[in-house]
Amino acid sequence: MRERQGELKETFSVFEDAIRLVVLIFILIVSLVFGVLRLMKVQLVDGESYQLKASTTNIYTQHVSAARGEIVDSEGRVIVGNKIGYNVIIEKAYFPTDKAAGNQVIYDVVSILREAGAEWNDTLPVSLSEPYTFSPEAGEEYCAKVREILNLNTYATAENCVDKLISDYEISDAYPRDVQRVIAGIRYEMLIRSFSVNNHFTLADDIPLELVTKIKELRLTMSGVDVIEEAIRFVEDGNVIPHEIGTVGPIYSIEEYESLKESGYEYLLSDTVGKSGLELALEAELCGERGVKEITYVDGSVISSEITKEAVGGNTVQLTLNSQFQKGLQTTLTDFIGYLHEMPGKDLKDVSAGAIVVLDVDSNAVLGMATAPTYDLNDLMEDYNAVLNAENTPLVNRATDGLYRPGSTFKTITATAGLNTGVVNGDSTFYCGRNYEFIDTTVHCTGHHNDINVTRAITVSCNIYFYELSQRLGIDTLSQYATYYGLGQTLGLESGDSAGYLANPETFEKLGMEWYVGYLLQAAIGQSEVQITPLQMAVAASTIANEGVRYQPHLVDSVYDHAMTTKLSQKEKVVAAEIPITSDSVYANIEQGMIGAAQSTMPEEYSLKNLGFDVAIKTGTPQSPRGTDSFVIGYAPAENPEIAFAAVIEGGEQSKYMVRKILELYAEVYPDTQIGLALSD
Repeated sequence: MRERQGELKETFSVFEDAIRLVVLIFILIVSLVFGVLRLMKVQLVDGESYQLKASTTNIYTQHVSAARGEIVDSEGRVIVGNKIGYNVIIEKAYFPTDKAAGNQVIYDVVSILREAGAEWNDTLPVSLSEPYTFSPEAGEEYCAKVREILNLNTYATAENCVDKLISDYEISDAYPRDVQRVIAGIRYEMLIRSFSVNNHFTLADDIPLELVTKIKELRLTMSGVDVIEEAIRFVEDGNVIPHEIGTVGPIYSIEEYESLKESGYEYLLSDTVGKSGLELALEAELCGERGVKEITYVDGSVISSEITKEAVGGNTVQLTLNSQFQKGLQTTLTDFIGYLHEMPGKDLKDVSAGAIVVLDVDSNAVLGMATAPTYDLNDLMEDYNAVLNAENTPLVNRATDGLYRPGSTFKTITATAGLNTGVVNGDSTFYCGRNYEFIDTTVHCTGHHNDINVTRAITVSCNIYFYELSQRLGIDTLSQYATYYGLGQTLGLESGDSAGYLANPETFEKLGMEWYVGYLLQAAIGQSEVQITPLQMAVAASTIANEGVRYQPHLVDSVYDHAMTTKLSQKEKVVAAEIPITSDSVYANIEQGMIGAAQSTMPEEYSLKNLGFDVAIKTGTPQSPRGTDSFVIGYAPAENPEIAFAAVIEGGEQSKYMVRKILELYAEVYPDTQIGLALSD
């Protein structure tokens, strides 16, 4: 029995050992299978991820350009906007690191552009062929900057600059010399535009459509070269205030770049920015907000590229002027100059220049500013030198920067000073016997007016009345009132305007001239060394219409978002100065004199009588290097003014003949106004 129990015990022990062995084998098999599966997942599924982790990964950000904001007129008509264009770019991420290979890419793409007659960006101020010379238009300061950028001494020649670029970028002698210069110029452009992974280089702007396809087809052989769609600045109507609109262009220098950065906006050297006029003044509103593209590199190769932030277009700026009215003013000015050429019994064929400014009396919003000669903004952008060198300097904006003596139009200011200080009143008279003796000098009047008061003196433009009044006022008081009216100072127009200067001892000292007490007489009638702009005199007319309140003139009405769906800001009228008027009769006397001046005899088609309302004007024929100019200022309707205006014709006469045309044009464009309703009857 015991033996039997021993055998059974031994059998169970063997059986237990067998079970343990089976369990152990099972565990080993399961572990092996699990390990194999894990290894397969690591190798087949996560292999790429582990490989990436084992490799060098870099992520770079690249800026995406934003469309520039549009500039539109008071009716929303586009003056300057954008169009979709095609630009040739070179991207650092795909451009060869080997200099020789990179030079070949540049050569290949330029060859395509040159064959099609397209241009590329190259601002290196060196001639394109030997003997190499610096461009005369560049100026010594810019050339010195080029030497500095290339680490050359101050005596380096244009040829030294080209040779330095050829050496630095290993431009092969196998290329002809002129080709070396082209490649060198583009390498220089890439250098100053901070060509990098973060900043692509725009080689050519707005290329023809047929080139787009060709470059796209060949870009696989030209590493880094691509064609992209971008918003390109487009002048829709180049005849509407081209001087005030201004221009855009690339950032030309490090100094300009640093200055722009002070605005707080992160500019790139490849950016297009405002260069003049409203494009420059409103840069912060127009520039937009660029987007961001992320580029992922693994071991030096690009594996992905995606937009992580969309660009936001610049704001739309709406102006105060109506394009139709503006172009009508320009035609009025041009036609009147043509009329003078044909005026019987006159030799005025050389008259070619002048200006007209029209303001909204309520706020001094600019309704129109014509200047002659002028230009089309498209022509300026296409051939700047042709406009620069054109006859009679069309680049000068005579409306805001033309400096003239105001002549007898200034008598309204002298009258304001006399009436408001109490030196004279509406009944005060001075005797005009045509000649006026002052110390040892005899000056003259255009008529023999006998005893004359201020209202009549304005109507007939009596010099002697204002000579006598000026003696009682003195030059300091006269200058003070001229300053009230905005003369001798910039007026704050967004696109800029000239200050001019007053005829007084301070000006004479600055000009290195001696002031004599007798000059006061000429200062009182807008002669002597006084220089004003038509804009200033239009503002003066508006100030009279507003009985001593001077508003700051402005071109910008409002700012909208890029799509022009939301108004972001509205321009409010700004009181720039206010004359402390002492009596209600001050401007009543001046206005009656100006209404009388408007009733003077004129040809029927220019007459200011029987319009259904009174017009207030004052004319002037100031002496100038051209002999005499012809000036007129005024406002209408006199009883409840809507518009103020000023016009000048250089070396001409009868500028007042344009006033009726201005009023008729205003009535046509603004038919629901007092003037519009009156002239439509």
